[in-house]
Amino acid sequence: MSHLKKLLFAFALLIGSAAFTAPAAVAQGSNVIAIDEVKILRDSKAGKDMATKLNNIETQMNGELTPERNTLQTQGKALDAKLSGKTREQVNADAALVSELNGYQAKANAFAAKAQRASQEFSLTERVALANFNKALEPVLLQVIQEKNAQMVVSKSSVVYTADSIDATALVIQKLDAATPTLTVTRQKIPDQPANPQ
Repeated sequence: MSHLKKLLFAFALLIGSAAFTAPAAVAQGSNVIAIDEVKILRDSKAGKDMATKLNNIETQMNGELTPERNTLQTQGKALDAKLSGKTREQVNADAALVSELNGYQAKANAFAAKAQRASQEFSLTERVALANFNKALEPVLLQVIQEKNAQMVVSKSSVVYTADSIDATALVIQKLDAATPTLTVTRQKIPDQPANPQ
């Protein structure tokens, strides 16, 4: 799944909190604007910058895991060759092979935990980056709402039809680009858990 798709749900929450209207106001002909949140994330300078930086961080994290993953794969193939044609009894009778298998399993478990932690840290990095994007977007969106004298903002993705005349996406992108062309995206770390006292 792309970063953009994963980030859209949290982005939609911001849009929902930016403007409120009572159902009666819609019936009375309130001024409504529509925005395309996918386009804002995809086409704004800040959104592009965020996506590039997240991709770079993901590539770096994968690069850090690759040598250990490759070593485990090589060791796994070597062990498969040693196990080939042997029965469980024969394997259990070979203390050196059992020790090697146990050592390999311990390394594989440790690597799986490290990969899981990296995945969690990347998800956290994405969430923090999106929160920063939303912080940059919120004042811009509120400015557009005021300029358009809008009582309601709707997401183009959640309505059947919107006229081009009420689409404020381009204006939001223009103002966001001017205000925030880049974002700081910092790799997040999960703190080490203290060892449980015995």
